[in-house]
Amino acid sequence: MTIFRRGRTIVFLGMSLLAWPAARARGAAARENDERAVAELDTRYQAAVKKNDAAAMDRILADDFVLVTGRGKAFTKAELLEDARGGHAVYEHQEEIERSQKVRVWGDTAVVTALLWIQGTRGANPMDYKLWFSDTYVRTKSGWRYVFGQASIPLPAEGPKAP
Repeated sequence: MTIFRRGRTIVFLGMSLLAWPAARARGAAARENDERAVAELDTRYQAAVKKNDAAAMDRILADDFVLVTGRGKAFTKAELLEDARGGHAVYEHQEEIERSQKVRVWGDTAVVTALLWIQGTRGANPMDYKLWFSDTYVRTKSGWRYVFGQASIPLPAEGPKAP
């Protein structure tokens, strides 16, 4: 290797090392933007479920979406939309517990984990429980889509509160 080539290589490596912190900062900013966007989308999804807003749910869910409950039952997008259209559940609460939501992003995939409070009725049966869930989102050409959900079994009811 000639001195000129070696010098050019050293200059290139030096410039690359100088640019690396800026590229890393841009990457961190992009990840934070993605985390914020997915967090807001998941919150909007929970609000749509609470209102039985099948149109909003349809926009967020991927066509091949699947939800698996802690009891082992699987639901497709079509089943969830049909349930919402039928108004089988009436919710007083269907929201994430404040500060429980955590979003992790890896490129074009994001996972939201949060504690969800569900309260209302399904048919004549009252509901009032909390559960943990993990929702997986994938970036598509048309934006983030909710592709897979995994929910825990309902958590045990809290014991009596201290006076």
